[in-house]
Amino acid sequence: MTATWWRNRTGPPTEVALVAGRRAVLKSDVREAKPSLLLRKVRHLMPALPASARLPLGSVIARVFLPFALGYFLSYLYRSVNAVISPYLRTDVGLEAADLGLLTSAYFLAFALAQLPIGVALDRMGPRLVEAFLLLFATAGAVLFAVGQDTATLVAGRALIGLGVAACLMSALKSMTQWFPLEKLPLVNGIVVASGGLGALAATAPTELIVDAVGWRPVFWGLAAVTLACAVILVVVVPEKRREGAHESLIDSLRTLGAIFRSRAFWRIAPAVAMNQGGFMAIQGLWAGPWLRDVAGLSKPEAASVLLLTAAAMVGGQLGLGIVAERAGRVGVKPLTVFAVGMGLFITAEALLALGVVSLTVPLWIAFGFFGTVGILCYAVLSRQFSAALAGRTNTSLNLTMFAAAFAFQWGMGAIIGQWPQDAAGAYPPAAYSAAIGTVVVLQTLAWGWLIVSGWRERA
Repeated sequence: MTATWWRNRTGPPTEVALVAGRRAVLKSDVREAKPSLLLRKVRHLMPALPASARLPLGSVIARVFLPFALGYFLSYLYRSVNAVISPYLRTDVGLEAADLGLLTSAYFLAFALAQLPIGVALDRMGPRLVEAFLLLFATAGAVLFAVGQDTATLVAGRALIGLGVAACLMSALKSMTQWFPLEKLPLVNGIVVASGGLGALAATAPTELIVDAVGWRPVFWGLAAVTLACAVILVVVVPEKRREGAHESLIDSLRTLGAIFRSRAFWRIAPAVAMNQGGFMAIQGLWAGPWLRDVAGLSKPEAASVLLLTAAAMVGGQLGLGIVAERAGRVGVKPLTVFAVGMGLFITAEALLALGVVSLTVPLWIAFGFFGTVGILCYAVLSRQFSAALAGRTNTSLNLTMFAAAFAFQWGMGAIIGQWPQDAAGAYPPAAYSAAIGTVVVLQTLAWGWLIVSGWRERA
Protein backbone atom coordinates (compact mmCIF):
# COMPACT_ATOMS: atom_id res chain seq x y z
CA MET A 1 0.00 0.00 0.00
CA THR A 2 1.45 3.34 -1.01
CA ALA A 3 0.72 6.99 -0.46
CA THR A 4 -0.30 7.25 -4.13
CA TRP A 5 -2.84 4.44 -3.73
CA TRP A 6 -4.49 6.16 -0.78
CA ARG A 7 -4.44 9.62 -2.35
CA ASN A 8 -6.71 8.36 -5.11
CA ARG A 9 -9.31 7.38 -2.51
CA THR A 10 -9.43 10.32 -0.20
CA GLY A 11 -12.51 12.38 0.74
CA PRO A 12 -14.00 13.72 4.13
CA PRO A 13 -12.37 14.25 7.41
CA THR A 14 -10.18 12.13 9.55
CA GLU A 15 -6.60 11.33 10.38
CA VAL A 16 -5.38 8.05 9.00
CA ALA A 17 -1.93 6.61 9.53
CA LEU A 18 -0.65 5.33 6.21
CA VAL A 19 2.51 3.33 6.71
CA ALA A 20 4.91 3.19 3.80
CA GLY A 21 8.11 1.57 4.96
CA ARG A 22 9.02 3.35 8.20
CA ARG A 23 7.19 6.54 7.35
CA ALA A 24 3.64 7.33 8.58
CA VAL A 25 1.58 9.69 6.48
CA LEU A 26 -1.66 11.16 7.77
CA LYS A 27 -4.38 11.49 5.21
CA SER A 28 -8.04 12.52 5.14
CA ASP A 29 -10.60 9.95 4.26
CA VAL A 30 -14.16 9.73 2.96
CA ARG A 31 -16.95 7.32 2.45
CA GLU A 32 -16.54 5.65 -0.91
CA ALA A 33 -19.22 2.97 -0.56
CA LYS A 34 -22.41 3.18 -2.60
CA PRO A 35 -25.49 3.80 -0.43
CA SER A 36 -27.12 0.73 -1.91
CA LEU A 37 -24.25 -1.39 -0.65
CA LEU A 38 -24.21 0.07 2.85
CA LEU A 39 -26.08 -2.67 4.69
CA ARG A 40 -24.26 -5.43 2.85
CA LYS A 41 -20.89 -3.92 3.62
CA VAL A 42 -21.57 -3.49 7.32
CA ARG A 43 -21.04 -7.24 7.68
CA HIS A 44 -17.59 -6.86 6.18
CA LEU A 45 -16.42 -3.72 7.95
CA MET A 46 -13.27 -5.40 9.09
CA PRO A 47 -12.03 -8.77 7.89
CA ALA A 48 -9.02 -8.63 10.18
CA LEU A 49 -8.00 -6.21 12.90
CA PRO A 50 -4.40 -5.06 13.19
CA ALA A 51 -2.38 -7.46 15.30
CA SER A 52 -1.95 -4.76 17.93
CA ALA A 53 -5.71 -4.44 18.44
CA ARG A 54 -6.21 -8.01 19.78
CA LEU A 55 -10.01 -7.63 19.71
CA PRO A 56 -12.57 -9.40 17.53
CA LEU A 57 -14.80 -7.41 15.20
CA GLY A 58 -17.88 -7.68 17.41
CA SER A 59 -16.00 -6.29 20.39
CA VAL A 60 -14.62 -3.36 18.43
CA ILE A 61 -18.07 -2.44 17.10
CA ALA A 62 -19.67 -2.74 20.54
CA ARG A 63 -16.85 -1.30 22.64
CA VAL A 64 -15.43 1.38 20.30
CA PHE A 65 -17.72 2.25 17.40
CA LEU A 66 -21.07 2.41 19.19
CA PRO A 67 -19.94 4.53 22.21
CA PHE A 68 -18.33 7.15 19.97
CA ALA A 69 -21.25 7.10 17.53
CA LEU A 70 -23.59 7.70 20.48
CA GLY A 71 -21.51 10.69 21.53
CA TYR A 72 -21.74 12.28 18.08
CA PHE A 73 -25.47 11.49 17.92
CA LEU A 74 -25.94 13.44 21.17
CA SER A 75 -23.75 16.28 19.89
CA TYR A 76 -25.97 16.87 16.86
CA LEU A 77 -29.17 16.40 18.83
CA TYR A 78 -28.08 19.13 21.24
CA ARG A 79 -27.05 21.33 18.31
CA SER A 80 -30.42 21.10 16.56
CA VAL A 81 -32.98 20.77 19.34
CA ASN A 82 -33.61 24.50 19.85
CA ALA A 83 -35.22 24.76 16.42
CA VAL A 84 -38.09 22.72 17.85
CA ILE A 85 -38.25 24.04 21.41
CA SER A 86 -37.81 27.73 20.53
CA PRO A 87 -41.59 28.48 20.74
CA TYR A 88 -41.69 26.96 24.22
CA LEU A 89 -38.69 29.03 25.29
CA ARG A 90 -40.46 32.14 24.05
CA THR A 91 -43.61 31.46 26.06
CA ASP A 92 -42.14 29.82 29.17
CA VAL A 93 -39.12 32.08 29.71
CA GLY A 94 -40.20 35.14 27.70
CA LEU A 95 -37.27 35.13 25.28
CA GLU A 96 -37.21 37.54 22.35
CA ALA A 97 -35.43 36.92 19.04
CA ALA A 98 -32.12 38.46 20.15
CA ASP A 99 -32.18 36.50 23.42
CA LEU A 100 -33.01 33.30 21.56
CA GLY A 101 -30.17 33.89 19.11
CA LEU A 102 -27.65 34.50 21.91
CA LEU A 103 -28.92 31.53 23.90
CA THR A 104 -28.67 29.04 21.06
CA SER A 105 -25.42 30.39 19.63
CA ALA A 106 -23.66 30.03 23.00
CA TYR A 107 -23.27 26.37 22.04
CA PHE A 108 -21.25 27.37 18.97
CA LEU A 109 -19.08 29.88 20.82
CA ALA A 110 -18.03 27.38 23.48
CA PHE A 111 -17.60 24.71 20.81
CA ALA A 112 -15.33 26.97 18.76
CA LEU A 113 -13.18 28.10 21.69
CA ALA A 114 -12.55 24.48 22.66
CA GLN A 115 -11.32 23.31 19.27
CA LEU A 116 -7.62 24.20 19.47
CA PRO A 117 -7.08 22.76 22.98
CA ILE A 118 -8.98 19.67 21.89
CA GLY A 119 -6.72 19.21 18.88
CA VAL A 120 -3.69 19.17 21.17
CA ALA A 121 -5.37 17.05 23.86
CA LEU A 122 -6.47 14.35 21.43
CA ASP A 123 -2.88 13.82 20.32
CA ARG A 124 -1.54 13.79 23.86
CA MET A 125 -4.29 12.04 25.88
CA GLY A 126 -6.28 10.04 23.36
CA PRO A 127 -9.96 10.31 22.28
CA ARG A 128 -11.43 8.09 24.99
CA LEU A 129 -10.47 10.18 28.01
CA VAL A 130 -10.86 13.55 26.28
CA GLU A 131 -14.43 12.93 25.18
CA ALA A 132 -15.48 11.27 28.44
CA PHE A 133 -14.14 14.19 30.48
CA LEU A 134 -15.83 16.80 28.31
CA LEU A 135 -19.17 14.99 28.33
CA LEU A 136 -19.35 15.67 32.06
CA PHE A 137 -19.63 19.38 31.17
CA ALA A 138 -22.40 18.58 28.69
CA THR A 139 -24.24 16.69 31.43
CA ALA A 140 -23.95 19.66 33.78
CA GLY A 141 -25.09 21.98 31.00
CA ALA A 142 -28.18 19.90 30.26
CA VAL A 143 -29.12 19.93 33.97
CA LEU A 144 -28.59 23.69 34.16
CA PHE A 145 -30.70 24.17 31.04
CA ALA A 146 -33.45 21.98 32.48
CA VAL A 147 -33.75 24.08 35.64
CA GLY A 148 -33.02 27.51 34.10
CA GLN A 149 -35.60 30.21 34.71
CA ASP A 150 -33.85 33.16 33.05
CA THR A 151 -31.78 33.95 29.99
CA ALA A 152 -28.43 34.02 31.79
CA THR A 153 -28.88 30.55 33.27
CA LEU A 154 -30.02 29.08 29.97
CA VAL A 155 -27.09 30.68 28.13
CA ALA A 156 -24.67 29.23 30.68
CA GLY A 157 -26.24 25.79 30.32
CA ARG A 158 -26.11 25.97 26.54
CA ALA A 159 -22.44 27.03 26.62
CA LEU A 160 -21.57 24.10 28.88
CA ILE A 161 -23.32 21.76 26.46
CA GLY A 162 -21.31 23.19 23.55
CA LEU A 163 -18.06 22.73 25.47
CA GLY A 164 -19.04 19.23 26.51
CA VAL A 165 -19.73 17.90 23.01
CA ALA A 166 -16.96 19.83 21.27
CA ALA A 167 -14.75 16.75 20.88
CA CYS A 168 -17.37 14.22 19.83
CA LEU A 169 -16.68 14.10 16.09
CA MET A 170 -12.92 14.53 16.21
CA SER A 171 -12.64 11.94 19.00
CA ALA A 172 -14.75 9.47 17.05
CA LEU A 173 -12.79 9.88 13.85
CA LYS A 174 -9.45 9.59 15.61
CA SER A 175 -10.59 6.47 17.47
CA MET A 176 -11.76 4.84 14.24
CA THR A 177 -8.26 5.24 12.78
CA GLN A 178 -6.83 3.44 15.81
CA TRP A 179 -9.12 0.41 15.73
CA PHE A 180 -10.25 -0.18 12.15
CA PRO A 181 -8.08 -1.19 9.19
CA LEU A 182 -7.27 1.45 6.62
CA GLU A 183 -9.34 0.00 3.79
CA LYS A 184 -12.53 0.06 5.89
CA LEU A 185 -12.26 3.62 7.18
CA PRO A 186 -14.26 5.25 4.34
CA LEU A 187 -17.35 3.23 5.26
CA VAL A 188 -16.79 3.37 9.02
CA ASN A 189 -16.27 7.15 9.05
CA GLY A 190 -19.27 7.64 6.81
CA ILE A 191 -21.48 5.79 9.28
CA VAL A 192 -20.01 7.80 12.18
CA VAL A 193 -20.83 11.08 10.43
CA ALA A 194 -24.29 9.77 9.55
CA SER A 195 -24.92 9.08 13.24
CA GLY A 196 -24.82 12.84 13.72
CA GLY A 197 -27.46 13.16 11.04
CA LEU A 198 -29.60 10.71 12.99
CA GLY A 199 -29.21 13.03 15.98
CA ALA A 200 -30.51 15.89 13.85
CA LEU A 201 -33.43 13.68 12.80
CA ALA A 202 -34.20 12.88 16.43
CA ALA A 203 -34.23 16.61 17.21
CA THR A 204 -37.17 17.25 14.87
CA ALA A 205 -40.57 15.53 14.83
CA PRO A 206 -39.70 12.89 17.48
CA THR A 207 -38.57 15.59 19.90
CA GLU A 208 -41.64 17.68 19.10
CA LEU A 209 -43.86 14.75 20.08
CA ILE A 210 -42.02 14.19 23.35
CA VAL A 211 -41.91 17.89 24.24
CA ASP A 212 -45.60 18.22 23.49
CA ALA A 213 -46.30 15.28 25.80
CA VAL A 214 -44.03 15.98 28.78
CA GLY A 215 -42.49 19.45 28.25
CA TRP A 216 -39.00 20.59 27.25
CA ARG A 217 -37.49 20.50 30.76
CA PRO A 218 -37.96 16.74 31.26
CA VAL A 219 -36.42 16.24 27.82
CA PHE A 220 -33.22 17.91 29.01
CA TRP A 221 -33.22 15.89 32.22
CA GLY A 222 -33.35 12.80 30.04
CA LEU A 223 -30.56 14.09 27.82
CA ALA A 224 -28.43 14.75 30.89
CA ALA A 225 -28.87 11.16 32.02
CA VAL A 226 -28.01 9.71 28.60
CA THR A 227 -24.97 12.01 28.28
CA LEU A 228 -23.64 10.95 31.67
CA ALA A 229 -24.17 7.32 30.73
CA CYS A 230 -22.21 7.87 27.51
CA ALA A 231 -19.29 9.34 29.47
CA VAL A 232 -19.28 6.36 31.83
CA ILE A 233 -19.40 3.92 28.91
CA LEU A 234 -16.40 5.62 27.27
CA VAL A 235 -14.36 5.21 30.45
CA VAL A 236 -15.48 1.72 31.43
CA VAL A 237 -16.15 0.00 28.11
CA VAL A 238 -13.82 1.53 25.50
CA PRO A 239 -10.35 -0.10 25.62
CA GLU A 240 -7.25 2.06 25.90
CA LYS A 241 -4.97 2.46 22.92
CA ARG A 242 -1.36 3.53 22.78
CA ARG A 243 -1.15 7.29 22.11
CA GLU A 244 1.31 7.93 19.32
CA GLY A 245 1.42 11.66 19.89
CA ALA A 246 1.89 11.54 23.65
CA HIS A 247 5.66 11.99 23.37
CA GLU A 248 5.36 15.43 21.78
CA SER A 249 5.90 18.33 24.17
CA LEU A 250 3.08 20.76 24.83
CA ILE A 251 5.14 23.66 23.48
CA ASP A 252 5.78 21.80 20.24
CA SER A 253 2.10 20.90 19.96
CA LEU A 254 1.07 24.54 20.35
CA ARG A 255 3.76 25.76 17.97
CA THR A 256 2.31 23.73 15.15
CA LEU A 257 -0.92 25.70 15.35
CA GLY A 258 0.92 28.86 14.33
CA ALA A 259 2.04 27.20 11.12
CA ILE A 260 -1.56 26.47 10.22
CA PHE A 261 -2.89 29.98 10.87
CA ARG A 262 0.02 31.58 9.00
CA SER A 263 -0.64 29.48 5.93
CA ARG A 264 -2.05 31.05 2.78
CA ALA A 265 -3.54 27.67 1.89
CA PHE A 266 -5.63 27.72 5.07
CA TRP A 267 -7.00 31.21 4.49
CA ARG A 268 -7.83 30.50 0.88
CA ILE A 269 -10.37 27.85 1.83
CA ALA A 270 -11.33 28.50 5.46
CA PRO A 271 -13.54 31.59 4.77
CA ALA A 272 -15.73 29.69 2.30
CA VAL A 273 -16.10 26.68 4.61
CA ALA A 274 -16.78 28.91 7.62
CA MET A 275 -19.45 30.93 5.82
CA ASN A 276 -21.09 27.88 4.24
CA GLN A 277 -21.13 25.60 7.26
CA GLY A 278 -21.60 28.42 9.77
CA GLY A 279 -24.68 29.65 7.96
CA PHE A 280 -26.04 26.14 7.60
CA MET A 281 -25.63 25.31 11.30
CA ALA A 282 -27.02 28.67 12.45
CA ILE A 283 -30.19 28.35 10.39
CA GLN A 284 -30.72 24.59 10.71
CA GLY A 285 -30.05 24.66 14.44
CA LEU A 286 -32.50 27.48 15.27
CA TRP A 287 -33.99 29.79 12.67
CA ALA A 288 -35.39 27.13 10.33
CA GLY A 289 -38.20 26.37 12.78
CA PRO A 290 -39.28 29.99 13.30
CA TRP A 291 -39.12 30.62 9.51
CA LEU A 292 -41.42 27.67 8.87
CA ARG A 293 -43.92 28.92 11.45
CA ASP A 294 -43.74 32.70 10.88
CA VAL A 295 -43.11 32.88 7.11
CA ALA A 296 -44.59 29.65 5.73
CA GLY A 297 -47.41 29.68 8.29
CA LEU A 298 -46.98 26.06 9.36
CA SER A 299 -48.14 24.66 12.68
CA LYS A 300 -45.60 23.28 15.16
CA PRO A 301 -46.10 19.64 14.08
CA GLU A 302 -45.97 20.63 10.38
CA ALA A 303 -42.79 22.63 10.93
CA ALA A 304 -41.24 19.69 12.81
CA SER A 305 -42.09 17.42 9.88
CA VAL A 306 -40.29 19.72 7.42
CA LEU A 307 -37.33 19.88 9.77
CA LEU A 308 -37.34 16.08 9.77
CA LEU A 309 -37.12 16.07 5.96
CA THR A 310 -34.32 18.64 6.12
CA ALA A 311 -32.37 16.47 8.55
CA ALA A 312 -32.96 13.41 6.36
CA ALA A 313 -31.61 15.35 3.38
CA MET A 314 -28.59 16.28 5.50
CA VAL A 315 -27.90 12.59 6.12
CA GLY A 316 -28.24 12.01 2.39
CA GLY A 317 -25.74 14.78 1.73
CA GLN A 318 -23.30 13.40 4.26
CA LEU A 319 -23.42 9.98 2.66
CA GLY A 320 -23.80 11.11 -0.95
CA LEU A 321 -21.58 14.12 -1.57
CA GLY A 322 -18.41 12.22 -0.72
CA ILE A 323 -19.43 9.60 -3.26
CA VAL A 324 -20.07 12.33 -5.83
CA ALA A 325 -16.63 13.83 -5.18
CA GLU A 326 -14.97 10.41 -5.46
CA ARG A 327 -16.73 9.66 -8.74
CA ALA A 328 -15.97 13.12 -10.10
CA GLY A 329 -12.30 12.65 -9.21
CA ARG A 330 -12.17 9.66 -11.54
CA VAL A 331 -12.82 11.96 -14.49
CA GLY A 332 -10.45 14.69 -13.29
CA VAL A 333 -12.87 16.93 -11.38
CA LYS A 334 -11.29 18.10 -8.15
CA PRO A 335 -13.09 17.91 -4.78
CA LEU A 336 -12.74 21.67 -4.41
CA THR A 337 -14.69 22.11 -7.64
CA VAL A 338 -17.44 19.87 -6.28
CA PHE A 339 -17.47 21.99 -3.11
CA ALA A 340 -17.70 25.24 -5.10
CA VAL A 341 -20.63 23.94 -7.16
CA GLY A 342 -22.39 22.57 -4.07
CA MET A 343 -21.87 25.83 -2.19
CA GLY A 344 -23.33 27.76 -5.12
CA LEU A 345 -26.46 25.58 -5.06
CA PHE A 346 -26.70 25.96 -1.29
CA ILE A 347 -26.53 29.76 -1.56
CA THR A 348 -29.23 29.65 -4.24
CA ALA A 349 -31.57 27.70 -1.96
CA GLU A 350 -30.91 30.14 0.89
CA ALA A 351 -31.54 33.13 -1.37
CA LEU A 352 -34.96 31.77 -2.33
CA LEU A 353 -35.73 31.22 1.35
CA ALA A 354 -34.69 34.81 2.03
CA LEU A 355 -37.11 35.94 -0.67
CA GLY A 356 -39.89 34.04 1.10
CA VAL A 357 -40.73 31.63 -1.73
CA VAL A 358 -43.17 29.61 0.37
CA SER A 359 -44.60 27.76 -2.64
CA LEU A 360 -41.35 25.76 -2.73
CA THR A 361 -41.00 25.35 1.03
CA VAL A 362 -40.38 21.60 1.13
CA PRO A 363 -38.00 21.26 -1.86
CA LEU A 364 -36.04 24.33 -0.78
CA TRP A 365 -35.48 22.99 2.73
CA ILE A 366 -34.51 19.58 1.32
CA ALA A 367 -31.96 21.29 -0.95
CA PHE A 368 -30.80 23.36 2.03
CA GLY A 369 -30.21 20.20 4.07
CA PHE A 370 -28.52 18.25 1.29
CA PHE A 371 -26.09 20.90 0.03
CA GLY A 372 -25.50 22.38 3.48
CA THR A 373 -23.16 19.47 4.22
CA VAL A 374 -20.87 20.05 1.22
CA GLY A 375 -18.21 21.78 3.33
CA ILE A 376 -17.15 18.41 4.74
CA LEU A 377 -15.25 17.78 1.49
CA CYS A 378 -12.82 20.56 2.33
CA TYR A 379 -11.28 18.75 5.28
CA ALA A 380 -9.69 16.39 2.77
CA VAL A 381 -8.60 19.23 0.50
CA LEU A 382 -7.04 21.25 3.29
CA SER A 383 -5.30 18.33 4.99
CA ARG A 384 -3.21 17.73 1.91
CA GLN A 385 -1.69 21.19 2.15
CA PHE A 386 0.10 20.38 5.42
CA SER A 387 2.57 17.84 6.71
CA ALA A 388 1.38 14.68 8.36
CA ALA A 389 2.14 15.98 11.85
CA LEU A 390 -0.34 18.84 11.41
CA ALA A 391 -3.25 16.91 9.93
CA GLY A 392 -5.27 16.50 13.13
CA ARG A 393 -4.84 20.07 14.30
CA THR A 394 -5.72 21.30 10.82
CA ASN A 395 -9.19 19.80 11.23
CA THR A 396 -9.79 21.43 14.60
CA SER A 397 -8.45 24.76 13.30
CA LEU A 398 -10.98 24.62 10.49
CA ASN A 399 -13.64 23.73 13.05
CA LEU A 400 -12.71 26.85 15.02
CA THR A 401 -13.46 29.18 12.10
CA MET A 402 -16.62 27.27 11.21
CA PHE A 403 -18.18 27.30 14.66
CA ALA A 404 -17.13 30.89 15.30
CA ALA A 405 -19.05 31.82 12.15
CA ALA A 406 -22.03 29.74 13.31
CA PHE A 407 -22.04 31.65 16.61
CA ALA A 408 -21.89 35.02 14.86
CA PHE A 409 -24.60 34.10 12.36
CA GLN A 410 -27.01 32.60 14.87
CA TRP A 411 -26.74 35.50 17.30
CA GLY A 412 -26.59 38.14 14.57
CA MET A 413 -29.69 36.80 12.85
CA GLY A 414 -31.56 37.06 16.13
CA ALA A 415 -30.44 40.67 16.53
CA ILE A 416 -31.61 41.48 12.99
CA ILE A 417 -34.97 39.73 13.33
CA GLY A 418 -35.53 41.47 16.67
CA GLN A 419 -35.55 44.86 14.89
CA TRP A 420 -39.09 44.08 13.70
CA PRO A 421 -42.06 43.99 16.10
CA GLN A 422 -43.89 40.77 16.86
CA ASP A 423 -47.57 40.38 16.10
CA ALA A 424 -50.20 39.38 18.64
CA ALA A 425 -49.29 35.70 18.24
CA GLY A 426 -45.59 36.37 18.87
CA ALA A 427 -44.56 35.91 15.21
CA TYR A 428 -42.08 38.11 13.36
CA PRO A 429 -42.89 39.38 9.83
CA PRO A 430 -41.37 37.76 6.72
CA ALA A 431 -39.30 40.89 6.10
CA ALA A 432 -37.35 40.20 9.30
CA TYR A 433 -36.30 36.76 8.09
CA SER A 434 -35.55 38.12 4.62
CA ALA A 435 -33.12 40.62 6.12
CA ALA A 436 -31.47 38.07 8.40
CA ILE A 437 -31.08 35.24 5.88
CA GLY A 438 -30.23 37.75 3.16
CA THR A 439 -27.30 39.02 5.24
CA VAL A 440 -25.98 35.47 5.52
CA VAL A 441 -26.38 34.98 1.77
CA VAL A 442 -24.37 38.14 1.01
CA LEU A 443 -21.49 37.09 3.27
CA GLN A 444 -21.50 33.57 1.85
CA THR A 445 -21.46 34.91 -1.70
CA LEU A 446 -18.43 37.06 -0.90
CA ALA A 447 -16.60 34.05 0.54
CA TRP A 448 -17.62 31.93 -2.43
CA GLY A 449 -16.27 34.58 -4.78
CA TRP A 450 -13.00 34.71 -2.82
CA LEU A 451 -12.65 30.94 -3.17
CA ILE A 452 -13.01 31.14 -6.93
CA VAL A 453 -11.04 34.34 -7.58
CA SER A 454 -8.15 33.31 -5.33
CA GLY A 455 -7.26 30.72 -7.94
CA TRP A 456 -7.03 27.60 -5.80
CA ARG A 457 -4.62 25.38 -7.73
CA GLU A 458 -3.46 22.86 -5.15
CA ARG A 459 -3.92 19.20 -5.91
CA ALA A 460 -7.12 17.75 -4.44
